[in-house]
Amino acid sequence: MFNTGLLADPSPEAMYDYRPVPAQALRRARRCRALCTEYGVPLTAAAIQFPYLHPAVASVVVGCRSAAEVTANARAARFPVPDALWQRLADEGFVPERLLSR
Repeated sequence: MFNTGLLADPSPEAMYDYRPVPAQALRRARRCRALCTEYGVPLTAAAIQFPYLHPAVASVVVGCRSAAEVTANARAARFPVPDALWQRLADEGFVPERLLSR
């Protein structure tokens, strides 16, 4: 979901696929976060809700290490993500356009 932490906190210290984050992946994560910020949506909310764009997805399981993470992830799962943000993310190649015909 958060790709080993990168989408939870896109910083140079973040991990990506359990390794130090490559510069290109960090740039993309930061751009994605910037787009989310323009719409007032936390990047974690978009990351958690992204799988629900696919009609075959009925549930999402997010790993948590603490009660605080459970609470934060539950809040992110309920955060309103406007269709306009999904479209912007698709326009910039973060979301497959075919998933937006919901």
